[in-house]
Amino acid sequence: MTSTNKNSEVSDHIQQFHTAEAEIVAKNIHHGSATLFADDEKAVDLFTVKQASDWATKYLNKKVTPSNISYLVQYGRVKKFGTNGDLLVRKQDLVKYYDSYLGKREIKWKNQLGHDLNWELSFDQLREADTTKHVHRLHPYKGKFIPQLVQYFLDRHTDDFKRKAYFHEGDIVLDPFCGSGTTLVQASELGMHAIGIDVSVFNSMISNIKVGKYDLGSLYNEIRKITDQLRAFISDSNTVVFESRLLAALQKFNDQCFPVPDFKYKVRRGQIDEDQYGEEKAKEFLLIYRKLVTEYKIKLNNQKGESFLDKWYLQHVRTEIDFIFRLIQSVKDENLRKVANVILSRTIRSCRATTHSDLATLKEPITTTYYCSKHGKICKPLFSILSWWERYGEDTITRLAQFDKLRSDTHQVCLTGDSRNINIFDALEKSNSQFAKLVRRQKIQGIFSSPPYVGLIAYHEQHAYAYDLFKFERRDELEIGHLFKGQGKEARDSYVEGVAAVLNNCKQYLAKDADVFLVANDKYNLYPTIAKNSGMKIVNEFKRPVLNRTERDRNAYSETIFHLKVV
Repeated sequence: MTSTNKNSEVSDHIQQFHTAEAEIVAKNIHHGSATLFADDEKAVDLFTVKQASDWATKYLNKKVTPSNISYLVQYGRVKKFGTNGDLLVRKQDLVKYYDSYLGKREIKWKNQLGHDLNWELSFDQLREADTTKHVHRLHPYKGKFIPQLVQYFLDRHTDDFKRKAYFHEGDIVLDPFCGSGTTLVQASELGMHAIGIDVSVFNSMISNIKVGKYDLGSLYNEIRKITDQLRAFISDSNTVVFESRLLAALQKFNDQCFPVPDFKYKVRRGQIDEDQYGEEKAKEFLLIYRKLVTEYKIKLNNQKGESFLDKWYLQHVRTEIDFIFRLIQSVKDENLRKVANVILSRTIRSCRATTHSDLATLKEPITTTYYCSKHGKICKPLFSILSWWERYGEDTITRLAQFDKLRSDTHQVCLTGDSRNINIFDALEKSNSQFAKLVRRQKIQGIFSSPPYVGLIAYHEQHAYAYDLFKFERRDELEIGHLFKGQGKEARDSYVEGVAAVLNNCKQYLAKDADVFLVANDKYNLYPTIAKNSGMKIVNEFKRPVLNRTERDRNAYSETIFHLKVV
């Protein structure tokens, strides 16, 4: 492109700027970005999204994608310039954003948490796509560690000869608090065998599906057939026409009252009282919503019973859930049927009658439109699961295919049971006799696991919808560190006893000189006692920052990886 053409484009953009910026006159072009000069202002660089991502990658010394830049604009972190599809951002806005948070975080956190903080274990350079790669994002799960942390301790990188290799290809690794199976998946990538144990039937199902092997072509056909039947099932429903009308009304209303990205930009700068304005506009749109509900005779509340599914799903959604569930049960291949069940579970988790910001912690069922602080506009409850079922079906097949290219020809399995007393040999014999023989002969080289934290999460309750749907037995009383037990002395004593019992049971299956790694935020200093009570000693501690990227909590937070050895 010639310099004349570039100057012409810049001039066109300037005509579209807000009044304050429109007075700036284009004077120069350099470094591939438009540079504007005002009489009393310093030079202001304008980047396209692609140029901004290239600049930010160099500035931060880590990969920043165009999508990352678009996110900053969409959520009002930096101001948007240009219209008609021509998006530009200012260099100084990017510098201000990155310097105010990312660039100074390491120093700030070490001052707050201690200079023994191992920043290498922050994995700050990774994008969310890296920490949720392939099957790790097959189903939401609260309280899991990122796969890179597992890989760091299970594998020694070829360019890091100073770091000891605790595990090697062909070793067997145990995770007695398996959760969603992160250790199992990473062990497969690294050419290691792995055994998981979890008291939750649902957790075991998720873990085993992640490491399972499938005919993906057949899975695709089964998902497509179910999708087609669901689409036909709802085609004549009033709900489809109602939701179409509702979406059109919402788009028009939100475009007028919550323009993107100007609304969030003004909220962040205190020019708009978000709570007051959002509440006013929510009441205004509620009149439109109720009129449509009446016109199409939409039934909102489910009157069937008091189950979780009855309480947290609108009536039409519940009908669709039951319809798909029946179709899945007719799938002949048991493995494909299990995958389809997980897709349905993931789908209905996203379709609960709650606000977008309360998906993780439910409050009260929502049956009307509402102001959504997460998206900065009026949002609605869901009246159909079709779009989510389609999205998650495609995503699941894609992730399974990605992992299939990385996995090794090794054994991984998650056993359902209580790690405090399970006989691993016998349980494994029933699940995978070939693997059982290998474990008896070779023994387990070590443990990598993250026990539940004291009084933090109710693991069964977070998937209550799945237990209700699949009629799984709940074993809440067997959870160690259950949320409802609190964090008092009695709860802490019970926690110490529980984790120590797990280690005492598991160590009989370990090879001599095995390495045990436990990830925990030990704010009550319980792990020295746990180690003592389990006949082990702590030989090393790795304190890592946990980079919480949520908007609600940016407080400095760390956890410790305890390295234990049997005494």
